Parts: sequence; structure tokens; C-alpha cells
Amino acid sequence: MKVLITGGAGYVGTTLIPQLLGKGHEVSVYDNLLFGGDYILPFFRNPDFRFIKGDVRDLNELKKAAKDADVVVHLAAIVGYPACRKEPELARSVNVDGTKNLIKATSNNQLLIYASTGSNYGSVEDICTEETPLNPLSLYGQTKTMAEKMLLEERNTIGYRFATAFGVSPRIRLDLLINDFTYKAITQGYLVIYEKHFMRTFIHVHDMGRAFIFGIENRDKMVKNIYNVGSEKMNYSKEQICEFIKDKTNVFVHYADIGEDADKRNYVVSYKKINQLGYDTTITVKQGIDELAKALTAIEFKTPYTNV
Repeated sequence: MKVLITGGAGYVGTTLIPQLLGKGHEVSVYDNLLFGGDYILPFFRNPDFRFIKGDVRDLNELKKAAKDADVVVHLAAIVGYPACRKEPELARSVNVDGTKNLIKATSNNQLLIYASTGSNYGSVEDICTEETPLNPLSLYGQTKTMAEKMLLEERNTIGYRFATAFGVSPRIRLDLLINDFTYKAITQGYLVIYEKHFMRTFIHVHDMGRAFIFGIENRDKMVKNIYNVGSEKMNYSKEQICEFIKDKTNVFVHYADIGEDADKRNYVVSYKKINQLGYDTTITVKQGIDELAKALTAIEFKTPYTNV
């Protein structure tokens, strides 16, 4: 099967590419290389890999890239609360206008799988299901909510509201909660944490890649629907995450009584809908922290890899 990945040179894409190639798919990556192309260099040796340098805001080039694809995995976005806050106009043009272009560049003969986000829920007291009203608090969540809605209305789409990602990837990100906390524990030796009771839900980047393959292989029963993607076992408070990191690194953790995080997400999520179809995560938070601690100790970061 021919699979096009928009934004495929990023954190999730560079983990997904080898998974798809390993399943025998032909993989094309369409990316403007905002963060460079070093991370995809190993894939050029595979004859089933192709790279197209382009921007989702360029409709003509996107049409050419998507023309022969059986499946389009739409990852291209300005990702995360900090990155969208820093470049709000860029976030709107890429996340919303770029998605409008993707709709124009594709047809209902193609399957689209969209990487949406649990950030769409905002701060919710009840357990979030796919029917929970969306209340995005950040520009990131707002643009992803708009794009998700358009794709589900216009195309044969599987929408994935992912938990917060963590773990090692060829294009590692350190602006994700677990990755960030582990990096600071390794490099600073201390953490200052606000609102320790806030709940978040997590998924390893490898399991995110598995979810896209699961969608391709189960498209007939999943298409035109939205799914929370994660595991019932992976809802944790920020304090629990910090204690896991403390157990691994002996970091000093100070839980501050005064102060607050700018990103106000606080929710617990149900993953029964996709779990009942046969998908579940395979890598625990503790395993992810262990691999991060090893990787971050081995690599000297002169300039941290973040989306900001």
C-alpha cells in the first residue's frame, strides 16, 4: 500500500516510517524540514522510501504528492501549546489552512488518518470519552479541533485524539511533559512542579506509530470516526510522574504551593472505544522514563530539541 505522511520528518513520523516499511508499505514523506532532515537520512537506503520537500500550505505541490497515495497520515502541524503560542499565525496557517489544502488535494477514495490530540478536551472533571464536549483552552487545541472537524466532515477519515506523547524518537522532542521533566532531572538535578494534582494521560511515541498501522489494517470498521488513543492504565497525575522520575534519577522535586502552569490541561480519558477493537499500548511510563534517562545521559545536547 502507498502511504503518504505529511510532516513525516518529525517526532512521530520518524518513528512511524520504519514501522510502515517493516510492514511492506511504500512510504512517501512530505515535509518542509522546519527542524532539519538529519532524522530521515537512514531511510533513504530503503527503495520503498521517498522524500518530497514541500509545505502543506502549497496546494499544488500537495496535490502532486497525494495523487497516488492509498493512505494519507496527516501529521503536519505546529505542535504543542508553547510552539503555537510563539508563532500563532504560523500555527493557524499550517494547522487549519494546511488541512483545508489536504482536503482539496485528496478524494474519498483515499483513507486519511489524522493525528488529533487530547488537548481538545481542555480541563474536564468527568472522564473524557469521544462524546465529551470539546473545550480546547489553547490555540494548539483550538486549531487541532477545527482541523479534526473538517476532516471528519469532508473525507474518509480516522481521527485519533492522542494522549500526551513521550519516549525516544530519532527526532526527539524535549518540550513534552515526561521528556522535559526527565531531561531537567538529568541535567539540573531538581524539578519545581506547579499544580501537582493535575491529571494527564500518556502514550509512548512507538505506540502512536502502532495506532496508525492499526487504523490502516482495520479501516473498514474504523473510518469516519474519532478515537481516543492511549490506555486505561496510563492516566497519571504530575506528582506520580515526578515520583517515577525520582525513583530512576534521584532528582530533588519541589512541589510548589504558589504558581501555575500556563498550559491548564487537566483530564482523565477513557480509551475503551479503541481498546475494545483490539488496540492497546505496549510501553509503560516507567519503561519510557528508563529509556529517556539512558538516552539523555549518553547524548550531549548543545541546543535542546524542542518545538519552540
